Amino acid sequence: MWFSKLFNFKKDPVISLLPDVRGTYQTNVPMSRHTWFGVGGPAEVMFVPEDEDDLAAFFAAKPYNLPTCVIGGGSNLLVRDGGIPGVVIKLASKYFKQIKVEEGKITCYSGVRNTDLRKVFLDNQIGGLEFLCSIPGHIGGSIKTNAGCFGTEVKDVILSATIVDGVGAKKTVTLDDLKLSYRSSFFPDDWIITSITFKTKKAKKDDILKIMDEQKEYRIKNQPYNEKTAGSTFKNPEGLKAWQLIKNSGCAELSINGAKVSEKHCNFLINSGNATAHDIETLGETIIQKVKEHTSITLEWEVKRMGIHK
Repeated sequence: MWFSKLFNFKKDPVISLLPDVRGTYQTNVPMSRHTWFGVGGPAEVMFVPEDEDDLAAFFAAKPYNLPTCVIGGGSNLLVRDGGIPGVVIKLASKYFKQIKVEEGKITCYSGVRNTDLRKVFLDNQIGGLEFLCSIPGHIGGSIKTNAGCFGTEVKDVILSATIVDGVGAKKTVTLDDLKLSYRSSFFPDDWIITSITFKTKKAKKDDILKIMDEQKEYRIKNQPYNEKTAGSTFKNPEGLKAWQLIKNSGCAELSINGAKVSEKHCNFLINSGNATAHDIETLGETIIQKVKEHTSITLEWEVKRMGIHK
């Protein structure tokens, strides 16, 4: 195997089980470098596929019981301090950063950063998708959580997506297949989104710029900016606001070691610099308990947690 000769990975028992790939394998990768919280133990193996075919070939040939998971930009993710066993897949190659603009639609591959869409929308006078630019992370993760803000969600603008499943089959799926709802989806866990096609409409460049600037200004003013955070921590219960429940339950100033509730928006948790994943998760669970005691409402995590405790 060319990669084992290059990196001497045969010493790692997991690597010895993995198929040949055109992309790259790395072992013992600190996940703190791949999440916005800046915490988390190592990925046992990280796989960056060269392209969609490489990803499909990996799944077709890997051991059936080998644990795998996929991450995007790490903006909505908390990795526990014990790290992630098995293989973490990151769609970070040049192939997965493609953007294709056509009449009435735009296709974004999963590794595209949402912020990179700003220039594309302006250059091509694409309106109706401005909200995507203000959502942290990569476009691929926006489907799994049905990301949304400023009155629009992904389910309102998506046409279709391409996926690779757990046995390496590639297919195109529709909005109905994805079963998107508020901050969640119900498609199979082994589906990996490789690209998304959105419907577009023409708009004036000045109007697009105005909307995006207003949305960015709102974010900066009302939410933590340039901080180690993972965005909104808890989902809004139906008809209610999570931040109000948190504040009214006396949790607005809670902290555990380096983890604390944001002063700007109490539905955001912050790593002030020396927090561990355990600190952050414990703070979140403490808030859930206090809100339940005060209101009888159980908040649900919006941040995805993965990995094992140390």
